[in-house]
Formats: sequence, C-alpha cells, structure tokens
Amino acid sequence: MSLDWTTLSDGELATLSIAGRQAAFAEIMRRYRQPIFRLARAFVGEADEALDLVQETFVAAHQAMPRYDTQRAMKAWLSTIAVNKCRDWARKRAVRRFFSFAAPLNEQAETIADDQVAVDDAASDRQELAKVRRAIATLPINLKEPLVLRTIEGLSQAETADVLGISQKAVETRLYRARARLVEKLDASQGVGARDA
Repeated sequence: MSLDWTTLSDGELATLSIAGRQAAFAEIMRRYRQPIFRLARAFVGEADEALDLVQETFVAAHQAMPRYDTQRAMKAWLSTIAVNKCRDWARKRAVRRFFSFAAPLNEQAETIADDQVAVDDAASDRQELAKVRRAIATLPINLKEPLVLRTIEGLSQAETADVLGISQKAVETRLYRARARLVEKLDASQGVGARDA
C-alpha cells in the first residue's frame, strides 16, 4: 500500500524525513518551494539567484531537520533558514561588488548594456514588477526582511517577529518604514518629485 504524502502534516513529514524517507522531504519541498522562492526573489531581485538560494535553503533544512520543532510552523522555520541564506548572499555580493570595481570598464559597460536590453524587451507590467523587485532589493536589510515576510510571504506579525528575532512592535515599525521608503524609491524612479516641483 502506497502512502499519500499530501495528507500528512508537516510534523509527520519531518519525522518521516528524519527517519530517511526521501519522499517525505520531497513533499515538504513541493509544499514550500514557491513561498521560499518568492521570499528569496524579493530579497535578491533576481530569479536565477533566488533559485540558487531556494536550493541552499532546502539543503540546509534537510541537514537541520532533526532540530526541527514540530510545534513550530514549517513555513516559518524554512523562512528563517531562507532569510539567513539571503543574508549570507548579501554579504558575499558585497565582496563580489568590491572586486568587480577592478574589472575593466568595457566589460562593465557590456554587462550594463545586456541588462538594459532585457528591460527594454519586457512588457510594461513586467517592467513595473521588475522595478518593484529592484526597489525592494535595495532596501536596507532591517526594512526588507519584515516587508518580504509580512507582505509577500503573508507570515503573521508574530511569525515574522519569531523569524527575525525581534518584537512584534519592531516588526510593525520596520514595516511602516519599509513601505514609506519603497514609495519614495518608486516615486523617485518615475520622476514624480521632479514633475511636482
């Protein structure tokens, strides 16, 4: 008789995964790969990088599964791991960016031109979505994290506070500031301030 993995709770899947049942972990990945991808993409702004971070998140989750607390929501636990992977990515990116300044200018110009062609070819709705993603990706980490977790991933204020290790009031404050900063960035990219002046 075959087990229907879709009917099992996250805790049951975690227990079976720890016991070596690969199909149990595959079901966890199936359930949560899209939310984790959305979270990672919101953090980094690029789909390819986000896919790499999703993979790193699930590899780390598989290794850490024996430490999973079945009383905690699986989505919140995986989100914590993903946020940490995104933070690591941001640190590595800062180092790569530092060394990229040593690259010859003509190589940098070709890279910039290639990115511009992709944007020009995109439909206007995709351009707007890309603008929002880029704006979110440029927010300071302390503002970006609560915005992504609450607004994009739909975690509760309490879950967001738990994932980030801060108070619920801090989540509320940071979320307010993140939204205000995001509006400023989007207005500035559309030249709203210049037209109104």
